[in-house]
Amino acid sequence: MANIKIPRKEFEKDIGKLTKEMQMKIALFGTTLESFDDNEIELEIFPNRPDLLSYQGFKRSFLAFLGKNTGLKKYKVFPKEKNYKIKVDSNLKNIRPHTACAIIKNLKLNDEKIKEIIEIQEKLHTTIGRRRKKIAIGIYPLEKIKLPITFKALEPDQIRFQPLESKKEMTGLEILQRHPTGRDYAHLLAGKIKFPIFIDSNKEILSMPPIINSEKVGRVTKKTKEVFIECSGFDQETLEKCLNILVTTFADMGGKIYQMEINSNLTTPNLEPEKTKISIKNVNKLLGLDLEEKTIKQLLGKMGHEYNNGIVKSPSYRTDLLHEVDLIEDIAIAYGYENFEPIIPKISTIGKENFQETIKRKISSILTNIEFLEISNYHLTAKKDQFTKMGIPEKQEKGAIEIAESKTEYNLLRKDLTHYLLKILSENIDSEYPQKIFEIGKTFSEDLKETEHLSCAITPGNFTDIKQSLEYLNKMTGLNLILKEPTKIPDHFIDGRVAKIILDEKIIGYLGEIHPKILKNWKIKMPVALFEISLKEIFEKLKE
Repeated sequence: MANIKIPRKEFEKDIGKLTKEMQMKIALFGTTLESFDDNEIELEIFPNRPDLLSYQGFKRSFLAFLGKNTGLKKYKVFPKEKNYKIKVDSNLKNIRPHTACAIIKNLKLNDEKIKEIIEIQEKLHTTIGRRRKKIAIGIYPLEKIKLPITFKALEPDQIRFQPLESKKEMTGLEILQRHPTGRDYAHLLAGKIKFPIFIDSNKEILSMPPIINSEKVGRVTKKTKEVFIECSGFDQETLEKCLNILVTTFADMGGKIYQMEINSNLTTPNLEPEKTKISIKNVNKLLGLDLEEKTIKQLLGKMGHEYNNGIVKSPSYRTDLLHEVDLIEDIAIAYGYENFEPIIPKISTIGKENFQETIKRKISSILTNIEFLEISNYHLTAKKDQFTKMGIPEKQEKGAIEIAESKTEYNLLRKDLTHYLLKILSENIDSEYPQKIFEIGKTFSEDLKETEHLSCAITPGNFTDIKQSLEYLNKMTGLNLILKEPTKIPDHFIDGRVAKIILDEKIIGYLGEIHPKILKNWKIKMPVALFEISLKEIFEKLKE
């Protein structure tokens, strides 16, 4: 979560007096009023709404919630001009491969607006940027830059510029070693042979993302009338969403948005609204209400959407809208949670914990007692994670259950937990070792049947390490799990360092060491030992 601070005078001028009724409205909108005094109001913004992390973003959405300026706000986007281009070199592929960029003109900045720009930049870094690991943002005065711009990677000793808050030039390595910000974020470039840079047509380095901007061309002041914005990272869709949040914030300050061309095949920003189908029947069923279509249209308008004939158009800067259910939640917020009437169900039952949940809780307790950390992942996964990185042949991909009209790359129901454990380990290669994690969760077969699985991983770990963990689980549950040499093994294990796990003469899973080629696909530096088993047979055994 992140907090934003708003000058009280500005809030009351633009939105209204901070009465008790207004304080209640702020809370019902989903933004907690942390504190306030005569000078300042502090609000807590939940992680699902990064578009509210600036005063401009909050004001835009909250005014609509109050019934003012309702509906989908449209922004004019001017087409790219000559040299409004970014070239992204292929040598960034395994370093920081993507970017989304824009130019903003007609700005009239003051100290408060500059402060707001800096704050939203850092809050986006911290939240959806995962402390700059996923997204890094740079904002530069356009008058000091010569377009077009190149995004490329150089060896650290070839990089030399004066970083922000420094009095002298430094090389890339010196910035990581000597500059305070460089030391804070050095881990993000650890192990990289080359570092990413943005450089203009005058060969002037703008920045070294995700670390720091140049002092010479990377500082915005009150004299700045036009800015160049770049977001760099690993997922193009997320970068574009982040850019949309930024450019609409600048537009609400009075700026004009101009597009840029990236590698001749992509133009950003794209502020076209996103379309989602919504069912009135589903809305009323989920909320327990009996709303008419006209009312639903009004409620969606209060949350910044536009509704027509079962289709909802939503702002391009909303990162939290993945499903019809997210829109129904917005309808509930606009309707007002205070207006829902609680009803006692007309049934009488005696509550009891589900037997399977009891077993899962016991397994979880056993594993945490031997210093395993429990994780939880989405039921949906990405094709590259489920198959490509796991070395699974294309012919085996055909049985995957794909979600229609998915808005993200997470468009398959997962078939196992193993790939998700490897994904978590790959995202924590710079964290302290050893790492011991496990997950208990649903997997899905080709016929849409759900099965509970358990998967455990250790890194650095070998066959003996993971075997001992399974044996401890075996002992504490009273099961009679047996390990035998398999005739056929899953592709992701090392041949000769793997065993099949048997319960009552039935194979319920496999245990072994992950193959080096799979570790390479995930960029995991340490050896990994892992097992995954079906819990269906264990539930049946322990219920006897």
